[in-house]
Amino acid sequence: MNLARTWAISKKEFLHIVRDPRSLGLVLLMPAILMLLFGYAVTLDVKQVGMAILDQDRTQESLSFVHHFSASPYFRFQFLVQNEREMRSLIDRGEVKVGLVLPTDFAKTIHGGRKAVVQVLLDGTDSNTANIILSYVQAVARQYNQERTFLKIERMGGVKPILPIEARARVWYNEDLESKNYFIPGLVAVIMSIIGVLLTGQVVVREWESGTMELLISTPVQKGELILGKLLPYFLLGLFDLFLAVYMGERVFQVPFRGSLLLLVVLSCVYIVVALALGLTISTVAKTQLVANQMAMVIGFLPTFLLSGFTFTIRNMPLWLQVITYGIAPRYYVTILKELYLKGVEFTFLWRETVVLIGMGLLGLWVATRAFKKELG
Repeated sequence: MNLARTWAISKKEFLHIVRDPRSLGLVLLMPAILMLLFGYAVTLDVKQVGMAILDQDRTQESLSFVHHFSASPYFRFQFLVQNEREMRSLIDRGEVKVGLVLPTDFAKTIHGGRKAVVQVLLDGTDSNTANIILSYVQAVARQYNQERTFLKIERMGGVKPILPIEARARVWYNEDLESKNYFIPGLVAVIMSIIGVLLTGQVVVREWESGTMELLISTPVQKGELILGKLLPYFLLGLFDLFLAVYMGERVFQVPFRGSLLLLVVLSCVYIVVALALGLTISTVAKTQLVANQMAMVIGFLPTFLLSGFTFTIRNMPLWLQVITYGIAPRYYVTILKELYLKGVEFTFLWRETVVLIGMGLLGLWVATRAFKKELG
């Protein structure tokens, strides 16, 4: 293998990327845009929920119950409505996500030793958010019931009871339970897929469409030199975007990286090879750049988003879909990223995922090389 010829091909490919606004945008702008979107706009955190309250009792007891919600950091008390029609209108317009309806006999029922029923109206268009809001409402109601019970016992001259169990939660790895700490590590895999699959998917088919592949074949360049020279720029760009994503995650979004940076780089190199092999195979099989783009989206990009565990937990998927994820490389890379980012584990905890990625990389390179040589032949 002649390194000078390989470097000349790599230089030519790199110049094409620099001169092509689309490719340059995918390399420089897309990673930054994705980081900003998932860091700021896309979140699973449910805070400051808009709330409307219909207090039909208007007593000291009902006001005390309402105060528990207005004092909670999870709710933003926006409207005190006069009737259910007004509350329904607020929920229909999306101005509030939850409404509470206190009955006219709220205080009378409680003072009579009976259970007062408070109606909770939820916007169920987003079922996940609705379930979280309902759990918040129930938690505030439990706190009110506990304080009310203790106060009643003290007024009767009794001793304030000691609860037999007190659960004190200590969250590991994502102490603040912020979704950005969950999304940002997995987003690195998406960015690597952009470079490895979407861009590399244009390498061969672009040469055929422009008519320059015949010129390359007529030169003394060997097939191995051509493959390596074509892939090397995208490998280096993948590493560049890796450092860009890690830097933005730490500096812009304060997402902690607890693992070894060297280990992250080494394992990311393995994944980049897997992605490059897939992209080269797509570029060899596809006959036009349009088809290559579509294949890259369906085979490489969408599985990274949907089936890798980046956005949806794999354990919650149907069994047949879980089986499919075992054949998808991003599944293993996303696991590596989250383990390194959030837990800071050592290689001894990641060797299984690494072995699978190495196997996929070797198999992918073999398939891509054979397909490429067959196409040239």
